[in-house]
Amino acid sequence: GKTNVISLVLDQTDKVPEFARRLIVGISDVMRGTPYHLVVTPQSRTDDPMDPVRYILNTRAADGVIITHVRPDDERIEVLRQSGLPFVAHGRSLTGAEHAYHDFDNRAFCEMAANRLISRGRKRLALLSPPSEFSYYQETLAGLAATAKAAGVPFQVLSGIDLDSSSEVLRQAGMALRHQDYVPDGIICGSELCAMALIDGMIQSGLNVGRDIDVIAKETSDLLNFTRPRIDSLREDLIVAGQQLATHLLDVIEGRDTASLQSLSQPVPVWRNEG
Repeated sequence: GKTNVISLVLDQTDKVPEFARRLIVGISDVMRGTPYHLVVTPQSRTDDPMDPVRYILNTRAADGVIITHVRPDDERIEVLRQSGLPFVAHGRSLTGAEHAYHDFDNRAFCEMAANRLISRGRKRLALLSPPSEFSYYQETLAGLAATAKAAGVPFQVLSGIDLDSSSEVLRQAGMALRHQDYVPDGIICGSELCAMALIDGMIQSGLNVGRDIDVIAKETSDLLNFTRPRIDSLREDLIVAGQQLATHLLDVIEGRDTASLQSLSQPVPVWRNEG
């Protein structure tokens, strides 16, 4: 029978709370006025990502599922497709499997960020990348690689750290940056919180952000409007993402073809610096 429950399977890392809050606000906006209510099913990064999905399927705990942090060959997607349980993903698997999704165009984010840095005269780019196990790592890297190659500028992925690294680890990495063999003068970072930690370390090491080096971040809040030095960013609206995910899922439950329930949001530039 129907449960009138929608389950949001959420990764539990220390970087997730603001991501989760905005996503939940968007989902709740759409669920309001429907028979459905939202239940969050936690997923630990150290556990098998299939565990929450198996639980939902075995207990029939929900009429639909929203999954996040999609991997290139995501077993959850294949199992959910075969089960017939309606689902939608925040992100895309790279296997070509047909499924409903809403995603952020991370390739465009990196292309726009790299072009912005190059237009400001930056000649040695670097990326603070997502964890390599997720699909958006490949999209991000592809965007930077294509843009850097077209412009004839080198780039590197910052080694030993990623967007899941703790703020203290990122601060230490920022302090060590100027002493590396490859010292970038433009960094792309997929999180404003990570960018702030990295910048704090850079400043402590004596780098002048805005003169010696530029940082461009993906932002999901207005936090960067109230920090100094001001940095450029590209915005992802997670409330809209939540609304899209919920709308797609309700359509899947109603039997609509999943091929028509695939959407991609574009980065919105927030340039705070001249030039």
